Amino acid sequence: MGGEATSDEAAAVRELRIALTVENFDAALAFYRDTLALPQVADWSSSERRVVLLEAGRATIELFDEAQAALVDEIEVGRRVAGPVRIALEVGDSAAVAATLEEAGATLLGGPVETPWRDLNVRLKAPDGMQLTLFTVPDH
Repeated sequence: MGGEATSDEAAAVRELRIALTVENFDAALAFYRDTLALPQVADWSSSERRVVLLEAGRATIELFDEAQAALVDEIEVGRRVAGPVRIALEVGDSAAVAATLEEAGATLLGGPVETPWRDLNVRLKAPDGMQLTLFTVPDH
């Protein structure tokens, strides 16, 4: 039938959206939108509630077992520190972006460090408590 999606099309994921509930909305918005420069693509706020949608490039889900999570923490920070969720963002210059985020209230946890896979990684704790890995992929 015309216009009906096949089961594969209907089940296909089109977007990954990470929803962060934050205590200080204005500070989080300034950190992610203004300092990290994530473009704002929607604002669904009302007089009772606040919500904005920020674009963060291509999305992937990276699944780790405990051993891999521990390895990445050891490489980036020197000890096991991350919880079950950590946001990793590819940027053009992880060290420079990390310095900018530190000025905006993030706490440096580790790095910059060259990983065994040759990325340059920096681990930060955002003002809202979320752990961020900034990574720069070397030119091929």
